[in-house]
Amino acid sequence: MKVSKMSQVPRQSMSRATRFFHGAEHVSRQGLTDESKEVSVNVIHFDHGAHTRMHIHGCDQVLLVTRGKGFVETEQERHEISEGDVVFAPAGEKHRHGAVDGNDFTHISITRPNSGEKFFDD
Repeated sequence: MKVSKMSQVPRQSMSRATRFFHGAEHVSRQGLTDESKEVSVNVIHFDHGAHTRMHIHGCDQVLLVTRGKGFVETEQERHEISEGDVVFAPAGEKHRHGAVDGNDFTHISITRPNSGEKFFDD
C-alpha cells in the first residue's frame, strides 16, 4: 500500500506534449499511480483556457473535477463543468476537455496505462 500527500507529489510540465494540448505551456500533471500496470490516475491542471486536442482512448475514462471551470465536448455536444462534476467518456468516444477561456481548471483522470490514445488535429 502507498499513501501520498498531494502537496508532495511533484507537478510535471506538459509543455513538451504540444501534440496533445492547446496551450501546453499551461498544463501540468501529477501522476498518482505511475507504478501501476492496471490503473492510471493523474491530476491534470489546465491554466488560462488550455485544453486537450480531440482524442480517443482505447478504454473508458473518468474525469473527476476538483477545481475551476472547464468543459468537455464531443463532436456533437459541449458541457461546461465545475468542481464536483464527474464525466464518463466511453472507450472510443472522440472528445476533448480543459479550461474555459480565462479560467483555470483541474481534474483527476482515471484510465488504464497505455490505453492507446489517439489524438486528432482540431
